[in-house]
Amino acid sequence: MNAATGFDEDVVIVGSGFGGSVAALRLAEKGYRVRVYEAGRRFADEDFAKTSWNLRRYLWAPALGCYGVQRIHRLPHVMILAGAGVGGGSLNYANTLYEPGPGFFADPQWEGLADWAGELAPHYATAKRMLGVVERYPHRGPVERIMAGAAEDLGVGDTFRHAPVGVWFGRPGERTADPFFGGEGPERTGCTLCGNCMVGCRVGAKNTLVKNYLALAERRGVAIEPLRTVTEVRELAGGGFAVTTRRTDGRLRRGERTVTAERVVLAAGTWGTQQLLHRMKRSGALPAVSDALGRLTRTNSEALDGAVATAVPESLGLARGVAITTSFHVDDRTHVENVRYGPGSNLMGALATVLVPGELPLARRFGRVVRLVLRSPARQLRLASLRRWSERGIIALVMQTADNSLTLSLRRRFGRLRLTSEQGHGEPNPSHLPEAHRAAEAIAARMAVEGGVPAEARGSWPEVFGIPLTAHFLGGATISASPADGVVDAYHRVWGHPGLSVVDGAAVPANPGVNPSLTITALAERALSHWPMAGAADGRPSQQQLLDR
Repeated sequence: MNAATGFDEDVVIVGSGFGGSVAALRLAEKGYRVRVYEAGRRFADEDFAKTSWNLRRYLWAPALGCYGVQRIHRLPHVMILAGAGVGGGSLNYANTLYEPGPGFFADPQWEGLADWAGELAPHYATAKRMLGVVERYPHRGPVERIMAGAAEDLGVGDTFRHAPVGVWFGRPGERTADPFFGGEGPERTGCTLCGNCMVGCRVGAKNTLVKNYLALAERRGVAIEPLRTVTEVRELAGGGFAVTTRRTDGRLRRGERTVTAERVVLAAGTWGTQQLLHRMKRSGALPAVSDALGRLTRTNSEALDGAVATAVPESLGLARGVAITTSFHVDDRTHVENVRYGPGSNLMGALATVLVPGELPLARRFGRVVRLVLRSPARQLRLASLRRWSERGIIALVMQTADNSLTLSLRRRFGRLRLTSEQGHGEPNPSHLPEAHRAAEAIAARMAVEGGVPAEARGSWPEVFGIPLTAHFLGGATISASPADGVVDAYHRVWGHPGLSVVDGAAVPANPGVNPSLTITALAERALSHWPMAGAADGRPSQQQLLDR
């Protein structure tokens, strides 16, 4: 306990993803005593699953004894892919680090609060340096040719580009001293293009947060506790917070513990942060949280479709490379990226099925699947086979800047309080994207030409049932001008609880239309740059001053 403040810690951070890792390092540099709680486990490079079939190391399902990196959540309107473990989503994301276009910064939810493009520009630069961004994926192979060709066939060849990625390429498989932070960071190994970035990089080439922000934070004394799930954040009558955790893996004993902290940073990912805020508002632990909580929850207007060949086109080597390498724009608001898994990581292929028009009623969508299977059962069996799926296909990750959203709330189901969703502000959250279908068909056509093997555009089973997939779940505790409009102020402080901050994807106010990791990192860098040095006066305006402007 700090005798001067009476608290166990200066700051407790909930979560160790892109927002939490930035907070950990920058607050340690400013002299704060920091403790990070992470629900997931800590992974060394060799601890990651070799393929996605190693469920205990790949999937996150603690009730089943699985403590891997891949979380899957379901709401009535979307299925969500997220990350778990020390390093959060950086462990299983696709290393893809785009900046959004100007429309993102001009969204009405926040445009009048700051010159966001101008203010964030230096923080994007810092985030790129810290995450080791290579501005253009440096290799060109068959998949990159297929994507370039698909863009040309769609009449948008001028939008094709190689993706910016956070990977140490170096000499393939060769271990070297830290190349990013003057030797202060961990040793690294050059990328071998194995394709398993999203299962967990066993090589040590992927620039996960464990290799940069968190490594540097721990060197400065930050304590990171893995396998601790935060169950309550309660504001204390005299100021500060009590944070209660339990062992994530505790089956016989909950192992509950409570520490006090002067300030708390929520960075548990959009799902975790929203769930915690909803529960604490309902229980009275954080009674002043805005009623706007849950509004403007975004899915990045996303779909996951793709193309699969009936046999392995051996000459193409579709599984060789990093997870995402290229992209193009179908139109002004629709961004398409190729995605791959490495050889043997075929589990996600179980989500794929026939591509069917999403505007049809459910019964007709399902009937279309049945008819296509009955019309050509042998072909559909070959397409649906998981054998060497990652070597036969290209996933198309499609994102939009469309202004659509969901509103999340808690509802009691089967005796437990669970998050649920309804359509929110703007356009309805899409159950399918016609633009994604066009892209998938163009990719399939080019794949067949390049590989000499019949290929077909594919959708997903959730999409058949009107539930899109997203890997980029955002918002719900958004930046706003007042508590009537959102949950946090322009400095990421929770309205009504200014000692509590939200510094993760939950604060993002709009669909960026690109992978959001770089933007979450830049927003976190900006937020933490405004924190005072430990023990110094806080130069930020109070929330009342913000409201009086």
